[in-house]
Amino acid sequence: MARLLQDPSKVHPSEWATANLMQRVSTESQTSRSECMIAESWRLVDEIEKTTQKTQSDVNKKIEQRREEIKFWKQELDNKLEQIVHEIEMLLTFKIRLERALESCKEPLVIAQKCLLYRQRRVGIDLVHDEVEKELVKETELLQGIIALLGRTLEQTNEQIRQNRAAKYNLEMDLKDKFTALTIDDYCARLTNDAPDIVYADNAMRMEGNFVTPKDWIDFSNVNVEKADKQRNNSLALRALIDGILTQTANDMRRQCEMVNIAFRNRVKEVKDAKSKLETFLGMVMDETSSQEKNIAALKKAIADKEGPVKVAQTRLEARNHRPNVELCYDRVHCSLMSEVQEIAKNIQRLHDALVQAERELQALSRRQLALEEEIKVKENTLYIDEVLCMQMRESIYICNF
Repeated sequence: MARLLQDPSKVHPSEWATANLMQRVSTESQTSRSECMIAESWRLVDEIEKTTQKTQSDVNKKIEQRREEIKFWKQELDNKLEQIVHEIEMLLTFKIRLERALESCKEPLVIAQKCLLYRQRRVGIDLVHDEVEKELVKETELLQGIIALLGRTLEQTNEQIRQNRAAKYNLEMDLKDKFTALTIDDYCARLTNDAPDIVYADNAMRMEGNFVTPKDWIDFSNVNVEKADKQRNNSLALRALIDGILTQTANDMRRQCEMVNIAFRNRVKEVKDAKSKLETFLGMVMDETSSQEKNIAALKKAIADKEGPVKVAQTRLEARNHRPNVELCYDRVHCSLMSEVQEIAKNIQRLHDALVQAERELQALSRRQLALEEEIKVKENTLYIDEVLCMQMRESIYICNF
């Protein structure tokens, strides 16, 4: 019983005091470390918050700068696109002018070729390589050359339109991408820490796609702008060339057309003058023919009129040849009768010779008349071809400024 009442092992009061001291020291140490940890945590939170805010602010500024860069290049591309679209429209207008000019050259060429073909129907001496034909050949060659030139220029214009449209397409695609990029960055600029649609994106840090450097990004749009400028400058130069070609060709066509018309008018006047002279000559020949016919009639009458005197003289000679004996004398009467018969016979021969010559002249006049009449018909045929067929057909030629 005494044993049971005895206290268990007890610590010394000093140990108790030491234990209490240790608890206090341990508590104070732990509390101090905790306070330091809390202070460090607060400092770290504040530092990270400031760093996060600064970084986010810096990113926001960079997003804003990037948006301004995109807007700048988008405006540049918009301006170049507007210019190239306008240039395409202008060049299409010039293309229409070229096509109209090309079409307008066809009718004058057909007319010039028809004139050359019609003039092959001239006959005789009038089938001559005259000034009209020379000018018509020049006109034909000029028109063929102009048609070839306009054709080549039209092909060049079509190619330039294709190049312009290619530059336009590149600008449009670049603008489309810029619009998409600007829309995305606008969205990014509107995002805040309290935005409802922000989420964790575990794959956001992966470098997917074909990323390019900022320099490559600038160079890409710059190349598109430079290409558009180049094609626009080429197009402007081509339009100036087309304008000069159309003006020059229209002037050349008008000038040559007038040269042909002048040659036709001069030639018609020459042919009419020649025809008038031929008609005058024909009148002279016909008058001379009439005179020669009268001369032949007079010669025939003169020959007929000599029959009486020759018969009288020959009858007298025949009668006196029957004088008897010594009366058959070669007297002055007989001598005169002999001379008379010889003289009349000689004169009749002269009249016959004159008649033969007159008839020859009459035949020559007849041949000359036929030749003149034939030549007049040749001139009439030429006038019909030149004045009626060709000149009237050429009246339909109208060369306007293309």
